[in-house]
Amino acid sequence: METSIVGVGVGITDRFRTVVEEKIAKIQTFASRAQRLDVKVTHRVYRNGRVPDETVELTLVSKGPVVRAEATDGDKFVALDLAVDKMAEQLRRAKEKRVDGRQHPRGAHFEKESGALEGIDVQPASVEVLRAVATGNVPIQNEEDEVYSPVVIRTKSFDAEWMTVEEAVDRMELVGHDFFLFVDVRSDHPSVVYRRKGWDYGVIALETQAPPTEALAS
Repeated sequence: METSIVGVGVGITDRFRTVVEEKIAKIQTFASRAQRLDVKVTHRVYRNGRVPDETVELTLVSKGPVVRAEATDGDKFVALDLAVDKMAEQLRRAKEKRVDGRQHPRGAHFEKESGALEGIDVQPASVEVLRAVATGNVPIQNEEDEVYSPVVIRTKSFDAEWMTVEEAVDRMELVGHDFFLFVDVRSDHPSVVYRRKGWDYGVIALETQAPPTEALAS
């Protein structure tokens, strides 16, 4: 498996490269078809007196979906260990799901009479959640001891992918996020699956409609 290591604000030593090569074996245990592992180390210095830290981002490229994991610590070697453990756990859970899927075939489907989504533990978003998202009144929790600093918004753009809700949940587990944006193949609506308590998941879908003619004229 090819390995690419880059540093942002920090140099990459031969020792760090050697440790990365040693850690690859743990990832390959669960991803034998992996083709490339990209490692990015970012050194951050804060003006408010906060201790500098190192963030290690891992991106695993294979014939299947891309898998990502990241971790932050004051020591980049510790951050690397944490990120590798996260990725290994994501890959392990995905592998167990594939084995379980072969032994116990599953599939999401809608019940014609009730309109409920069966075959996967997904609950539609509540009215309160939809209203909060639509109005932008989503509560933001801050740590009490956190020193105020300007908000930094990280922007990422991806090509749209059409898939089922079940596939989106599996992809979300692989990338290790709490949500995943996709286009539902059943409705062609932009949708988001998100993690609830335990192993429950929720889904939010946008019904895209052209604005009224009067609105366009004004």
